[in-house]
Amino acid sequence: MDMSKYKITTSADNAEKMANWIKKRNGICRWTSINLSNPEGGWLMPFLKDDGTEYGKPNWESSNTPEYHITDPAEVGISVDKEVRRFHVGVRMGLQGFSMKVTDGGSRKIRAAVEKAGEGAYYQFDYETQEAVIMKPESMISLKEWMETNQK
Repeated sequence: MDMSKYKITTSADNAEKMANWIKKRNGICRWTSINLSNPEGGWLMPFLKDDGTEYGKPNWESSNTPEYHITDPAEVGISVDKEVRRFHVGVRMGLQGFSMKVTDGGSRKIRAAVEKAGEGAYYQFDYETQEAVIMKPESMISLKEWMETNQK
């Protein structure tokens, strides 16, 4: 599956929102993180607010200008994902005692499972069962194709 032909990819759950941003809010902006503690971070936002003014920089962590301003739905990939693995991981209390954190061993296990699952794989955390859920793209279409099929 060639994900490199898209500037951004998102899950099928977000397809309708992304289509509306392109049609009604002058496109999608992809902002990157300049926070050295969050180098992989990024945000997808519409270019315009509901009132027609520009959104601008989403927060202090983001770059001053968006990496991409996408107005062509063919540049957005919509991923239909499937669950490939699920397993229990250990959790511990955070330093302040207000949150739960995955243990170091659990984090290593999650990273190894994501790497083994292959390109585009990621994980979600199921808080009810304390399980890491490894997900992987099953198929990919452009937002343009999705819009032609799913919107009138």
